[in-house]
Amino acid sequence: MMIITQKITSLAYEIHDGMFRKDEELTSSQRGLAVRRMPSLLEYLSYTCNFMGILAGPLCSYRDYITFIEGRAHRRAPPGASGQDDLPCESAEPSPNVAVIQKLLVCGLSLFFHLTISKTLPVEYNIDEHFQATASWPTKVVYLYISLLAARPKYYFAWTLADAINNAAGFGFRGYDENGTARWDLISNLRIQQIEMSTSFKMFLDNWNIQTALWLKRVCYERASLSPTIQTFILSAIWHGVYPGYYLTFLTGVVMTLAARAMRSNFRHYFIEPPQLKLLYDVVTWVMTQIAISYTVVPFVLLSVKPSFMFYSSWYYCLHVAGILVLLFLPVKKTQRGKTTHENVQLSRSKKCDERENSLGQNSFSTTNNVCNQNQEIASRHSSLKQ
Repeated sequence: MMIITQKITSLAYEIHDGMFRKDEELTSSQRGLAVRRMPSLLEYLSYTCNFMGILAGPLCSYRDYITFIEGRAHRRAPPGASGQDDLPCESAEPSPNVAVIQKLLVCGLSLFFHLTISKTLPVEYNIDEHFQATASWPTKVVYLYISLLAARPKYYFAWTLADAINNAAGFGFRGYDENGTARWDLISNLRIQQIEMSTSFKMFLDNWNIQTALWLKRVCYERASLSPTIQTFILSAIWHGVYPGYYLTFLTGVVMTLAARAMRSNFRHYFIEPPQLKLLYDVVTWVMTQIAISYTVVPFVLLSVKPSFMFYSSWYYCLHVAGILVLLFLPVKKTQRGKTTHENVQLSRSKKCDERENSLGQNSFSTTNNVCNQNQEIASRHSSLKQ
């Protein structure tokens, strides 16, 4: 039901954007997914109830799905030397075999780790009375990180298997990279390497449950006029279900996200150069990010109110307090007015570094927006060729 709910709302917004809003009123991602005509009943039922994603997803846009159904997804030639976007062409449909095999191997490893390591490192041990009374603070921190790390393989298994199933059916082709290699990550739901190496809260969220994050962005974040981050986290909690642990996690996530954004915008540009200093910064922020993520999602695993508050009280709500203090005394810089020339230079270098990271696939939102723009331009070129 969760996937069907996502698809229905996603389709409704795609139709609304395509039929009732002007292009200049839309963001690039909304414009790239806008549907210009009302789907038929068969198309609607096919999109919402297709066998490939009705159980575990992943969510896909109606426009991408209907492009696949009509057999137009593979008509993209490798970009030329000029770096132009993929052009429509009559080419052989690429084989998904290599991508499917790779993802099935990831599924096998994830399942193995879940059945062996995850069972020996339960998250519930973080609130064990004997452990809390006898363990030192470094031990508590290390076990918190390891226990939440051990809890992730089951999600890796489910989402990667769902992605492989869609790829095996021919759905998920995203075009070709600069080397002419077929990409099968159009509807991928996670990037494991970026998740485990995240150096910011945003990087983690951008690479975890990607399609749901994009759905939340399209239907809530881009449309909210007041506190879009808070509204998006609340909607995500409601969508996940009624367990109190979900709401504790996402409300904590609001504080962590805003605090991390404030810290990053105020300090990161001082650590871009030299490379040794940036490496030190990356190591420190990786440690802080992993601890903050683990601290935030414990209630998501424990689900109930009492165990969740037992955990947070055993940590004296330290990250909640730290996050609130950061928001009170270190606000996010919304403009660059009043900065010195040196600060502006450092900020520009920081932005260039962020763009370089995004090009490596660490920012799913910007990557997907680029694909949306490419899809729109491809469609217009294809229609002009037909004429």
